[in-house]
Amino acid sequence: MASSDSPSSLPPTAPLSEQKENALPISSKIAELTESRTELLSRIQGLKQDLQSWRSKMDTQVKVYQTELSELKKSLNVEVDQLRSEFQELRTTLKQQQEDVTASLKNLDLQDVPGEPEAELIEAESNGKTQDLPTETADKETIN
Repeated sequence: MASSDSPSSLPPTAPLSEQKENALPISSKIAELTESRTELLSRIQGLKQDLQSWRSKMDTQVKVYQTELSELKKSLNVEVDQLRSEFQELRTTLKQQQEDVTASLKNLDLQDVPGEPEAELIEAESNGKTQDLPTETADKETIN
């Protein structure tokens, strides 16, 4: 049995002081990792706050732009409506002027053709006689 008590047959165990030395680097590594983790969590929290602040600012900016765009749209619609109204008035005026010119041309053709009063007036003046010939307005009233 003396041979069974030999150092080679016992399971190898490190002395207690050696285990403490090995545990020290592990505990310092754990402390380092914990510190690093805390620092990373702190940075993540800061980034989350920055992101939330940025989103809030962007939401505010978007609302401001939407309000401005809405006001511009309303203003543009008012101007477009005014332009439409003005164009309609112009169309009406031009149409009326065209009708007036057409009517005037028709009246001129009717006055010149049947009796040709201008020729009669010239002839009467050359003879020294003054005659009352119908005026244009009288002719227009009879035609209309």
